[in-house]
Amino acid sequence: MKANKNMRGHRKTGTTSIDRRSAASRPLPASHAKGHATRRGLLLGGFCLCCLPGTICASDAGPFATEEIADGIHIRRGVDEDATQANENAIANIGFIVGRDSVLVTDPGGSLTDGENLRATIARTIRLPVKYVVLSHVHPDHIFGASAFLKDDPVFVGHARLKKTLLQRGAFYREKLIAIFGSERTGTIVLPGMEVRDRAEIDLGGRIIEVTAHAPAHTVCDLSLFDKNTGTLLPADLLFVRRMPSLDGSLRGWIKTLDGLKNRAAARAVPGHGPVAADWPAASAGIARYLATLERDTRQAIADGVGIDAAINTAAASERGEWKLFDDYNGRNVGEAYKELEWE
Repeated sequence: MKANKNMRGHRKTGTTSIDRRSAASRPLPASHAKGHATRRGLLLGGFCLCCLPGTICASDAGPFATEEIADGIHIRRGVDEDATQANENAIANIGFIVGRDSVLVTDPGGSLTDGENLRATIARTIRLPVKYVVLSHVHPDHIFGASAFLKDDPVFVGHARLKKTLLQRGAFYREKLIAIFGSERTGTIVLPGMEVRDRAEIDLGGRIIEVTAHAPAHTVCDLSLFDKNTGTLLPADLLFVRRMPSLDGSLRGWIKTLDGLKNRAAARAVPGHGPVAADWPAASAGIARYLATLERDTRQAIADGVGIDAAINTAAASERGEWKLFDDYNGRNVGEAYKELEWE
């Protein structure tokens, strides 16, 4: 592609650093030699028939209900559960943003089935092409629906560290999902073709979406979005509301990143999990309190010589009644926090 064609539809800001080379142009390790290149991204793990252009997916895809939480922003509220065969890993908040000329998907879902259902929902709602699919971070409940959109040939957008993290973890995540759904319903791994290192802007036609790449926080590769038209902040899993947060990056980094997001004037915020919040930044109070409690209790355990196994059972226990799925995630969060804080 020529340089001017490469940048069509997205703009650089004064602080932008974007790698716009297609992932297909970059060599993969030998263990991934069976990957398949697309023009704007790269698929790992091979195609199943339902991913090929012009075919119908075996998942019996159909539209689902979304809420238009602001003009042109449609969100599907995920269920507050872990992945099961019954819920098809439709547990994250996902959706799409409509511009004058094109559509941006804000996380494609947690399985091929979830992604196909989102794609069917978009087709029912608007007759515009899907030009961008944002992969907000590495966790499978947000990205395994990406292969449902390959037939649209969109630009897959991710953090500059997402590709490396997916190469490290993607096969493991996929095996776990296959054990629940089977390979035909799981989806395959799609790498970003547009990598955001700092900030970028995506123009959907009369609608600019700001994309920000964050330092390690919830994970090591978190993106957030901001829609200038409606003042809507979409921080993905940097914000949890009522559902237990999960720590997979840096506790101190997450606290710092959340503090920065609080300074962003926004009319509303769409968390990665939980109800849409119309009272930003007040909606961040719960997760800010939990992270501060986790840090305080873990530091105290370390100072008192309490080992990690014991700390897992006590740190942040005061938060149990505030969160759904607390017992499923808090112990792991304490373990991650302990390892980070022990040697600082």
